[in-house]
Amino acid sequence: MTENAVPLVTLNNGITIPQLGFGVFKVDPDKTGRVVRDALDVGYRHIDTAKIYQNEEGVGHALKESGIPREEIFLTTKLWNDDQTDAEAAFEKSLARLGTDYVDLYLIHWPTPERDTYLDAWRSMEKILASGRAKAIGVSNFTVDHLERLIAETEIVPAVNQVELHVDFQQAELRAFAAEKGIAIEAWGPLGQGKINESPELSAIAEAHGKSVPQTIIRWHLDVGNIVIPKSNNKDRMAQNFDVFDFELSASEIATIATLDRGEDGRNGSSPLEVN
Repeated sequence: MTENAVPLVTLNNGITIPQLGFGVFKVDPDKTGRVVRDALDVGYRHIDTAKIYQNEEGVGHALKESGIPREEIFLTTKLWNDDQTDAEAAFEKSLARLGTDYVDLYLIHWPTPERDTYLDAWRSMEKILASGRAKAIGVSNFTVDHLERLIAETEIVPAVNQVELHVDFQQAELRAFAAEKGIAIEAWGPLGQGKINESPELSAIAEAHGKSVPQTIIRWHLDVGNIVIPKSNNKDRMAQNFDVFDFELSASEIATIATLDRGEDGRNGSSPLEVN
């Protein structure tokens, strides 16, 4: 299996992003270089990090040491909450830590509604986009209300909204709104942050395809159109998560998985309304 098997999603500004990527949330900075090199060896060509993860430097070192041309890797990082009032300076520091002169995608990490600074941050990011130092800009953890306000009061519709999304928390309303506005949905915590749903329904679907439940869940993300960024420190698990391109779920299987959605009760991470 190679990276060539990964489908590309075309974002609303015309650039493409590999639909299956690799996240480094909670990866120890001292281990990040090895973990990212392993992911690249497996075939991942889409790496997702953030300033707050404190491992941008490790990601940058791994990309350089890999020998893979920079243009063959899709690189995402994120603007942290404390930096929303000076996004330009924060972005330049991220570029320096990553050792690159551009990123493919730059995201506002959280809307931080009590601070009410995300509109100003977005306007700075629009300028970063215009400069070519980010190939696309987007948001993370934004609700429909946040997106509606952003779209109404600024110039550019986000290319991506990266949110918690998994079989227990499927975010159907948000996904429908995003599809209507041309915003790609990217799933973090796509396997449930270690709380993998091992329901009889999922187990039966996995068994029917000769796959594990995690592989089946990743395939579900791909089949419903989500960009998905699983993470692992273990190279064998990375490879298993990547080995999902030799089967597809049927419409009836996707319908069965839709019944597993628990709405807000299924959320594992923080609510966007609570993070500031």
